[in-house]
Order: sequence, then structure tokens, then C-alpha cells
Amino acid sequence: MFEPVPAARPAGGLAARCAKLLLSPWSRFSLLVAVLLAAATTMLLFEPQRLLASGWPPQLTGSGAAMVFGLAYGVCTVAFVPRPLLNLAAGALFGAQAGLAAALAGTVLGAGVSFLLGRVLGQDALRTLLRGKWLKAADGLLSRHGFRSMLAIRLFPGVPFAAANYCAATSRMGYPPFLLATGLGSIPNTAAYVIAGSEASSPTSPVFLAAMGFIVLSGAGAALVAWRKHHRLGRAGGAAHGPSSE
Repeated sequence: MFEPVPAARPAGGLAARCAKLLLSPWSRFSLLVAVLLAAATTMLLFEPQRLLASGWPPQLTGSGAAMVFGLAYGVCTVAFVPRPLLNLAAGALFGAQAGLAAALAGTVLGAGVSFLLGRVLGQDALRTLLRGKWLKAADGLLSRHGFRSMLAIRLFPGVPFAAANYCAATSRMGYPPFLLATGLGSIPNTAAYVIAGSEASSPTSPVFLAAMGFIVLSGAGAALVAWRKHHRLGRAGGAAHGPSSE
């Protein structure tokens, strides 16, 4: 009598399990964290923003240099380089008009790349963490009123640029409204920093003082809006968890 031959295990079983593990939400989120940490470490080690501010590369001039600056600006914002420094450098290198164009192009590019990274690699995992009232409120606003909410966030620079990008990516906000709101909403504050950078050599000029005054006022307005929202949420939370009548 022949003994029964054991059934062959499917050849693709191990490969399928590995692929499922690698493509799981938390694996993709880990990859996102690794990419961002590597980018931030590279920025800290090589400090490309200083090279850009000093006019590197010296072989490029005019519109070519502005285009390269815009591309590098986008990469730097993904790696958490503060945008005010880049905006000041844009104004100092290219003047108000060309500097503003390069800075806005880099802003939209960096925001778009960050949004795609967060949407592809982090959305599924991060949505499982939406437990706090701040996160739930932000998710609800961006999902229902994405363009209007993102426009307000960009106009009032109280929310960090990178945090807004990844928060929007976690929500159900669409990509085109996100880019359009980012481009339009970033104009006033970006223009103020670029103009200040272009007039840095004459800090007593009316143009420089007006630009700095706008930066201070917009920052104060953002702080006031953030405080009012925090106070309102705190009162709502206290009312919801108040003592119940027996």
C-alpha cells in the first residue's frame, strides 16, 4: 500500500504573507517615519539651507537659479527646515518678485510631497490613533470643509507647516483642494518674509518695517485664534464631563 502523499504547501504562501506584512499600515507608517528621520538627519548634517542662502550653486543665475532654489526649497520643507529661513533667503537672493515666485513654488511642492507621503504611507495607521478631541476635530473639519479649513490654517501661521501637511493627509481631504488652499493661503505670510529678506540691507526702510509689522501682527493673530479655540474646547470638555445629578 502506498502511503498518502502530503499535500504540497502553496508555493506563494510565504511570499504572500511577507508581502502582506510589508504592505500593512504600520509597516508603511514605519517606512514614513524612517524616511522623515533620514531627511531631517541629512538636513542637520549638511545644512543645505546655508548653501542656498549663500547663492549656491554659483554657476546658475537668473531664472535657472530661482527654479533650482524652488526645488531645493520643497525638499527642505519636507525635511522640516523652517520656512521663514527659506523665505528670507529667497528674498535676499532673488528680490521680492522672483523670490516670492520661487518660495511659493517650493511651498506648494513641499506640501504636495508631504501630503502624498502621509496619504500613501501613513493614513491607514494614523487614522487608528484619532482618539483625542483635537485630532477628531481637525479630522472632521478637513474632511468636510477641506479647502476652507486649510486656507485658514495657511493664512494664520499658528499651525506648523509640516504638521498641517500630515494632518491633512490623514483626513479625507482631496489633493487638488489641499494644493490650491496651500498656494493661496501661503501668499501673504510668505510675501512678508520674502520682502523682509529683500530689504534686509536697509532695516529702517518703510518696506522692511511694514513687512516685519505684518509678520508680528499675523503671529499675534494666530496665537489669539489658537487660544480662543483651546479655551472653547476646554469649556466644552468640562461641560461634557461635569458632575451628573443623582
